[in-house]
Amino acid sequence: MKVSLTDICDFQGGTQPPKDEWIDQPAQGYVRMLQIRDFTQSDKNYIEYVKDTGKLKTCIEDDILIGRYGASIGKILTGLAGAYNVAIVKTIPDEKVVSKKYLYWYLNSQYFQRFISNVGSRAAQAGFNKNDLGAAQIPLVDKERQEEICDALEKANKLISLRKQQLAKLDELIKARFVEMFGDPVNNPMNYPKSHLGKVCDVRDGTHDSPEYYDVGYPLVTSKNVTGGKIDLSECNLISEDDYKKICERSKVDRGDIIMPMIGTVGKPVIVNIEPMFAIKNVALIKFTPDSLVTNIYIKTLLESDYFDRAVLDKIRGGTQKFIALGDIRKLEIILPDLKRQQCFSTFVERVNQQKQTVQQSLEKLELMKKALMQEYFG
Repeated sequence: MKVSLTDICDFQGGTQPPKDEWIDQPAQGYVRMLQIRDFTQSDKNYIEYVKDTGKLKTCIEDDILIGRYGASIGKILTGLAGAYNVAIVKTIPDEKVVSKKYLYWYLNSQYFQRFISNVGSRAAQAGFNKNDLGAAQIPLVDKERQEEICDALEKANKLISLRKQQLAKLDELIKARFVEMFGDPVNNPMNYPKSHLGKVCDVRDGTHDSPEYYDVGYPLVTSKNVTGGKIDLSECNLISEDDYKKICERSKVDRGDIIMPMIGTVGKPVIVNIEPMFAIKNVALIKFTPDSLVTNIYIKTLLESDYFDRAVLDKIRGGTQKFIALGDIRKLEIILPDLKRQQCFSTFVERVNQQKQTVQQSLEKLELMKKALMQEYFG
């Protein structure tokens, strides 16, 4: 049986005290003021407090809240206690008929997220009010069945979290092995010879032009298409064969090359391991030859390290849109361990990557299973 969401749940908007009542340290007579970033970002510097006037709207840790406006519309928040601002609305379910946990999973379902997205898109600034939620339908089952559904979804979530932790630990293992074999690239305790990246590799970039896009053609990979350690061709704009060939004359991508975003999220290098029938723009291209003094896995790991972040931090330019110049990438100073040692490290990384692939496949299956369960339970 489906019922209107507002039949079994009330909603309470937040408050926005004047800024002269805000402080950044806890004090008697003050309460923590919760904003969306408090739930989504871990930076403790964001914590702020406001004078407890008795008129604030407050929540406890297990309350379920919803982002109300803008880019955060529909974001489901929980786990913190305090007062909350006007960009957040608190759910107040009738717990005689619906548990908070069941409501949490429903609000995270594709059905509700599509619903709230459609509601928000009607206004110039995405947002919703209490009346809008009356049209949302929630499958209402007895409390025992709600508990069973929550248990199944929480188990799936726990397994997904464990797989993600495994992947993170394997990444840490590679970084630890790098330091063990080569030392800190800055201090260079093993006294390896040094050079610049542009002297040991062919470092170039993609097109600087803006070719015309078509419904059919060759993918044009930009910084936004290099995410999550992969090259995602599904969202690429497509260019003509003539433009593809023209770009490839300047910067042809081959298997084994490294491409790395230069704009936006700077860094995050990827080794090309697919048939490279694409052109590039706004990404650096690092090419290797059979007689190179470095391996692509060694260079990729170096570019993923804290050393790269420190080395380029003062060279990253731009305001809201960050970028690094090709010349700065070429001038990156690197240590040059002997090739045999690099190859030994590369073999180790390849073995770890095989383990990562197995874990990743398991993660993807679990995510599909969870998605199917959510569809089954909430439609």
